[in-house]
Amino acid sequence: MQLNKKSIIQLFTSLFAFTFLIGCSDNDDNGMGVETANLRIHLTDAPGDYDAVYVDIQDVLVNYGAIEEGEEENSGGWQSIGNIEAGVYNLLELTGGISVVLADNEVPAGKISQIRLLLGENNSVEIDGEMMDLDTPSAMQSGLKIKVNETLEPGYTYDFLLDFDVDKSIVVEAGGSGKYNLHPVLYASTIATSGKIQGAITPFDFQVMASVVVGEETISAYTDENGIFVLNGVPAGTYDVLITPDPASGYNETIIEGVIVVNGDLTETDAVTLSMMEGVGAVTGTVTNESFSGEASVMVGTELYTTAIAEDGTFTFYNLPVGVYVITITPEEGSEIEVKEIAEVTVVPGQVLDIGQITLE
Repeated sequence: MQLNKKSIIQLFTSLFAFTFLIGCSDNDDNGMGVETANLRIHLTDAPGDYDAVYVDIQDVLVNYGAIEEGEEENSGGWQSIGNIEAGVYNLLELTGGISVVLADNEVPAGKISQIRLLLGENNSVEIDGEMMDLDTPSAMQSGLKIKVNETLEPGYTYDFLLDFDVDKSIVVEAGGSGKYNLHPVLYASTIATSGKIQGAITPFDFQVMASVVVGEETISAYTDENGIFVLNGVPAGTYDVLITPDPASGYNETIIEGVIVVNGDLTETDAVTLSMMEGVGAVTGTVTNESFSGEASVMVGTELYTTAIAEDGTFTFYNLPVGVYVITITPEEGSEIEVKEIAEVTVVPGQVLDIGQITLE
């Protein structure tokens, strides 16, 4: 369980990557004399600190009008790629390398200058169990545009990966109104000229970020609910991956050194076990009462720290200074179950103390 409160919402930037794959077909036209290429659109996500993020995807278009630097957009060049799996997607179900295919279609070959992603109105975010609408700024009504400037050769297959980085995107609360606005930032890279880094972190019941520096940019992602992170769009090279736990967890940062990335490949790192900071420890326990709802609390000096009891009955206090404490388990208001105190809980530096199963009367 996290002791820190969730930061102001930041919602999903897009890292948008496509890959040129081998696969020249025998037929390079659509039967009407028009040369075609195969275009596949995938959707994935880098995790963020939210319960759910729902995005309403309605269409994907490409622009065949050449747009060089200094030229104006050819508004007549937009064309839907057709047969889109339109719908509302929970981005946080597409983490840890999981993706879905939005489209797999034949399109006219030729140079495409931009991609446009059209969103509907059913965008929302869930935070601490509360659902909130995401308002779409008027500038996005015509779609989210990404410069590509790539040529689709007849008979070849191209894979575009839409990677929504939930943490880097910006959603700002509109001045006390209780509304949240969606302001995605989009990037583009090719999988043919980039790779992925994947790894596993333990423990993973708190927020952990993995990141690498690429030139002047930083590519980052949170671990998912299983402690897995995936860094997409990393160009070939050798990198140090920085692992940054939630400061309230009491665990140290660590670095995975010398991670080699090959274009078009997935590089898996060795599993990382985080170490605790000096002078602090952790306490965990499990409430055995069926369908229990409530919280655990501990007094540290003059400060009272609380954490919710998870659905499986578990709770954890991280970053507790070495000392002896009393853990209090408090049922939700109106419950007939009595409050229970566990005394003489001794926190040892660098260790997680499991106080075992707790049954309330």
